[in-house]
Amino acid sequence: MRGGDKIPVPNSRSGNTNGQFAQFPLLTHPKSSFNVRLQFTVAAQNTKREPQPLRPDGFATHPRMGRSPSPVSRPDTMTRPSATNRFADPLRAHPAFHAGRDAVVIAAPAKLNLFLEILRKRPDNYHDLESLMVAIDLFDTLETRAAAPDEITLRCEPDTLSTGPDNLVHKAATALREFAARPELGASIRLVKRIPTQAGLGGGSSDAAAALVGLNQIWKLGLTRDELVGIAASIGSDVAFFLTLPVAWCTGRGEVTTPEPTPGGSGLYFVLVFPPVGVSTAEVYKRLTVPKEPLAGFAVRTAFQSGDATALGLAMFNRLEEPAFALEPIVGRIRKRLGQLNPAGAMMSGSGSTVFAPCRDSYEAQRVASAFKDSRPGDEPEARVLVVRGFTP
Repeated sequence: MRGGDKIPVPNSRSGNTNGQFAQFPLLTHPKSSFNVRLQFTVAAQNTKREPQPLRPDGFATHPRMGRSPSPVSRPDTMTRPSATNRFADPLRAHPAFHAGRDAVVIAAPAKLNLFLEILRKRPDNYHDLESLMVAIDLFDTLETRAAAPDEITLRCEPDTLSTGPDNLVHKAATALREFAARPELGASIRLVKRIPTQAGLGGGSSDAAAALVGLNQIWKLGLTRDELVGIAASIGSDVAFFLTLPVAWCTGRGEVTTPEPTPGGSGLYFVLVFPPVGVSTAEVYKRLTVPKEPLAGFAVRTAFQSGDATALGLAMFNRLEEPAFALEPIVGRIRKRLGQLNPAGAMMSGSGSTVFAPCRDSYEAQRVASAFKDSRPGDEPEARVLVVRGFTP
């Protein structure tokens, strides 16, 4: 099947009142040499024309035909530009699709931590940190649709995920409604998960950010990026990053984000390995030893901006690896084996359990991924392997 082909979408657990969904084109990222595909659905009653992804300039781009000659709703109508930070309007970063009147589908990317150092433990029991976070071409999708007043309903695929107030998407919707002082607003939200949980990839945080972006549009609130970031900080430490895509230097407990220039690093290829275990962030931090002299991140920031994968691999660092490997030794074992295949480097992302390797080009990425799968020892459980690229809006 090729990018742009259509497939029938099952109508179960759709969250749509008529239970019928139209065929939707598969989206292949234009800058990938491999196919990273996103499947979106849209109610049949709203499919008089094929849904079109939004470009930053407000024009539609057909998956097979390129730029449309007629403008659609501009991304900057979803939020007002911030007076203090016009550089990182989140709507210029999230791939967004119209899904009919008062509805939108947004792609929520995963992230990697290329550097993560712990500075100190705070009186509130959180930790101050420094981290270089980058978004990658691995996405969940979130469909937000205006619904009956006062009601916020969430449906997830797979249906084993929580849909209650503990889900970060539900928390984001509630927090946004409270911030706007509009308790009468309602929404029906459908989340399709592709990013693994407890994997150090920020999937839940990304979904929450996408919910803020989508609901800000369909509820016609017109909040600024800074206002959304303020709400994001109350939901989770990493949520603000996903409003500062594609790359940011993150401080505080992770909620203070500064956009990073990406002249070279945004096109890097990464091999991801998903061990068959998750790692609890809380348990990792319980076992963490805060360093007396934290490492600085200047070298990794410089290497990433230059696009030099070899220098990046040498400069990467994650303070949480040691306690995570103590909790789940298989993660440390996978990290060691991945590094022995001679990529530019190998490291765990966030608090784990995903292990990744930056590569010098797509050929090396495919070689490393294949070699990792082919060389698995008999006593090592099978791990999923994926090649991705840095996400470029």
